[in-house]
Amino acid sequence: MHDTKKIYESTFIVSASLDDHQIDGVIEKVKDVIVKNNGEIREMVKWGRKRFTYPIKKKNNGFYVIAEFSAPGDVVAKLERHYFLDENILRYLTIMLDKKALQGRPAPSLLASEQPSTEAKPAEPVKPASAEGTVGKVDNSGVA
Repeated sequence: MHDTKKIYESTFIVSASLDDHQIDGVIEKVKDVIVKNNGEIREMVKWGRKRFTYPIKKKNNGFYVIAEFSAPGDVVAKLERHYFLDENILRYLTIMLDKKALQGRPAPSLLASEQPSTEAKPAEPVKPASAEGTVGKVDNSGVA
C-alpha cells in the first residue's frame, strides 16, 4: 500500500549554547531523519538565535529552525521521537499544512529576505473628535 505524502512544517529550537557547527550538526540529523524515512525537504530556514520570553529548560536563548517537508504520515512520529531524544533540542512543533495554507504562501525557494518589498502608504492623520454632539456632555458650570 502506497502512503501519500503530505506537506508538514516543523519548528524546533536548538540550544543556543552550542557552537555554530554543532547547531548545523543537529540540523543535519533532523534532515537525515526526514530523508531516511521517505521524506523530502522543501525548505529549511534558520531564524537564528533569539532570546526567550521565559526560560525553557533553564536556558534564556535558543536557535530557531523551521523545516518544511513532504513525507508520509508515519514520519512525524519518528521525527518527534528524534526531537524528544536529542537533548540539544529544547522545544518542537510539527503541523500539517492544508491546501488553503499553501495557497497564500510564496514558493518554498522564496525566502523572507528575498521577497519583494511592498511600500505601504503613509497613514492619513487622525482628526481630533469634537466635543459637539457627543453623548453624556459634562456641564462644568460649578452648579451641583
